[in-house]
Amino acid sequence: MPLRFGKAGKAQACNELGNTRQDDGDEEGALRAYAEASTHRPDWAVPWYNAGLIHKYRGDWAASLEANARAVQCDPGNEGAVWNLGIAATALGDWATARRAWRLYGIPLAEGEGPVDHFAGLTPIRVHGDEASEVLWADRIDPARAILRNVPLPGSGHRYGDLVLHDGAPNGYRLHQGREVAVFDALALIAPSDYATFELWIEGVSQEEIDRLIARFHAAGDGAENWSLGIRMLCAACSEGRPYGEGEGHDHPADQTVGPRGPWRLGLAARGEAAARAPLDAWQREHPAATLRELRCVLAAAPRS
Repeated sequence: MPLRFGKAGKAQACNELGNTRQDDGDEEGALRAYAEASTHRPDWAVPWYNAGLIHKYRGDWAASLEANARAVQCDPGNEGAVWNLGIAATALGDWATARRAWRLYGIPLAEGEGPVDHFAGLTPIRVHGDEASEVLWADRIDPARAILRNVPLPGSGHRYGDLVLHDGAPNGYRLHQGREVAVFDALALIAPSDYATFELWIEGVSQEEIDRLIARFHAAGDGAENWSLGIRMLCAACSEGRPYGEGEGHDHPADQTVGPRGPWRLGLAARGEAAARAPLDAWQREHPAATLRELRCVLAAAPRS
């Protein structure tokens, strides 16, 4: 006598088939399997959540919102679906839904309308460009948005001041003031900043004098980084883990080729070349021994829409 499956069994089998197809890279096949699972058990949150996950990483925010909303309707305690509902709503600017999602998750938001304002402090965000990925420090202004506060390398395709949408699942850790904080992956660029990125090489001055130049840019509201010392190239395992502490990670030393008086490689963020040259010229008048190589724009400001 053939084995008969009830609706729950069929739904389970379809969901497992969807997982297998997703593992094999067949997202369309996985979505069909999850949809079939939901026809057998529309009150089961899992296949809705699984489908929403695919849509999230595709950046199909309307479909992600719909799938995660169904998952939350089935199971309000499904924290992953609640969080992804908040992300999708944030991406779409559906602030009422985003607020409901964050409150359901347990985040105590202030009353209000429009964009969520819930500052969560300095947070490392991994941005992904066509040429490279990079972990940058950012001001996390709500559970799913952050403003980049480092000057990214041009290969990341990002700029100082970019507003990015980010995931809520930790993908690595960093230390900030002795405290471990999670790294979150950027999912989308919400609003590009109006800063361009410039590269400059300087010789003949100490690190302390370079620090004074960087402070001038910060005082003007612009960005500046000592790329010679502030960048560590990590393997994927360390970047997505804990690249610090005894017994953790591998040895990824910073660039040790810089002498006591340079050459220093700086990354500068300014609204145009004139804005970049103003603090630089003022600093150079106080440091005539400094030798400046060509100031060049390595990533232009994003075009105005």
